Parts: sequence; structure tokens; C-alpha cells
Amino acid sequence: MSRILVIEDESRISDFVVRGLSEEGYRVEHAADGVAGWTAMQASQWDLILLDWWLPGEDGIHLLRRFRQKNRSTPVMLLTARDAVPQRVEGLDAGADDYMCKPFSFEELLARVRVLLRRPGQDSLTLEYSDIRADLASQRVSRGGQSIDLTAKEFLLLTLFLRNPGVVLSRTRIFDSVWGEQYDGSSNTLEVHIKELRRKLEVNGPRVIQTRRGSGYMLDAAPGDEV
Repeated sequence: MSRILVIEDESRISDFVVRGLSEEGYRVEHAADGVAGWTAMQASQWDLILLDWWLPGEDGIHLLRRFRQKNRSTPVMLLTARDAVPQRVEGLDAGADDYMCKPFSFEELLARVRVLLRRPGQDSLTLEYSDIRADLASQRVSRGGQSIDLTAKEFLLLTLFLRNPGVVLSRTRIFDSVWGEQYDGSSNTLEVHIKELRRKLEVNGPRVIQTRRGSGYMLDAAPGDEV
């Protein structure tokens, strides 16, 4: 799924945005000030960044200019109460792809997020492995050209594997990435979801999510330790 970073110091707004986008199926992380925001911007690859203008530590415009100087092409939407035309121009000139004035409706924010995520040239919009294809904007999945209906958690699982082909993913890492919780080893939730995801994928082709005994799971065409 698409990964979105929200850099916003007002907890009322950040909670509203993070919760809403998460419920829409996006993978969302939050930073509450300019210092934490800059660390997060550099630490990972994001499909979209929502950036507040006024931040403690380092303001959003400064962060945006630094980000663009590193030739980062990730779409950035500014969130701010500064709605005068000169300020909008300043934000766009600094490298913003869009500009959202507070207060705003979640419906409009969501529509703008979808537009930015489906812009041409955003390589992260589609993940593929062999004949499996996942469209992150529409959350549609197909194999061999045949559509596959996945639940939200199954889609998260699949995209995690598609982002890490050939990499053994531990149960702890998978559980943290998909459920946002620590894996305690006593639940069979992960195994149940893996089994169901495999079942749906294998209708149209051989198994690609392999078990690596004692280590975790891996997206690989080569057979694993279990059938």
C-alpha cells in the first residue's frame, strides 16, 4: 500500500489525518516537529508527504527546500493556515506539489491525496513480481491478468512482500508492518492471513510466498520449506 508521512505538530489535526488515512488503507506514520520530520523524510521512501508549514524545531518550508535540494521527487502537500496568495506562491516555489489550507474537510484531503498518488511517473504506484501486479492507488490486485479480491490486511501483506522480493521477512517484522503491533508468538493471526493470501494467489499460478523455517516468509519463486 502507499506509504504516507504526516509531519504535523497539532495533535488534533494529526490524529484526525492519520486515523482517517489509515482507515482508508494507507500506511501512515507521523512526526510531530521539524527535527523528527527531517529524520523521517530521509529515513525511508515515501509515496507522499503531508507537511505542515509552521513546525517547532524547523519550519516546513525549510524542510521542503532541503528535501528538494537532495533531488527527492516524492510528492509533498503543504498543510497550513497561511492562505494568502503570496504565501501559496512561496510554498509552491519551494517545491510543494499541492497546498491545503486549514481548516479542511477530510473528503477534500483524501481526493487530493489520490490525485498526487496517481500522477504519471510515480514508480511506487504499481508493484509487480512475476505475473502479480498490485496497483497502490486503486488497491487492485491481479495475477496473470485475472483480478484477485483481497481484504485490507491481505493487501497490506502482499504489498509488504512485493516491496521486499527475495528478502526473508521475520514474523516480528511482518506483524509490526501490517498490524502495527508487537508479535508475541502465541497468536496464529499471521499464519491464517498468509494461508488465505496464498490460497487466493494460487488460483492463478504457483506458490510465490514461501516459508523459510525458523526465519519467516519470503517472496520467491523457489519452493520453501513447507508445501
